[in-house]
Amino acid sequence: MPYLELAGFGSVAQIRYTVLRFDLLSALVERWRPETHTFHFLCGECTVTLEDVALQLGLPIDGSPVTGLSAFTDPDALCYQLLGDSPGDGESYFSGLQFTWLKAKYRQLSVTATECELMCAAQVYIIHIIRGEIMPDANNDKVHLMYLPLLADLSSVSSYSWGSAVLAVLYRELCRATDPKVRDMGGCVSLLQS
Repeated sequence: MPYLELAGFGSVAQIRYTVLRFDLLSALVERWRPETHTFHFLCGECTVTLEDVALQLGLPIDGSPVTGLSAFTDPDALCYQLLGDSPGDGESYFSGLQFTWLKAKYRQLSVTATECELMCAAQVYIIHIIRGEIMPDANNDKVHLMYLPLLADLSSVSSYSWGSAVLAVLYRELCRATDPKVRDMGGCVSLLQS
């Protein structure tokens, strides 16, 4: 927890899974207008704001934008450097981490873990929070490596505007979900529901 607090993810790490009401979420998607990024109701318009993200998730909304590289020359070395392990299995190129590997990685922490192992576990857990809870895509099976360099120094992680990134992903997914051919929606749907 101290490392998660240092990174600015302490509050969001304590949020427990809520039962999703798919009927409510579907009704909200039907009322979403991509042109204005608002919900249109009989009583007027409303939207999810940065203030909602900050209050409900406890994520920073000020700071540097959350951006990253989309390709890496040696993803295996990047994973070893920042996570202490790599799922590459000798692959020369991979762009994402499987959630099953991530879950196994942060559950392996021993009682006598070193500070370095604790920091790696915190980084893995933050990656899991990012793509599993607050910014999942519709497939929700892999975490892109672009987030790893942002987590290299846990003391600087809170200098990024994670709340803005969460809101941008939610808006993008709401706009995508308005297409009648789309069946699934990513983004922080628990934030949307609340």
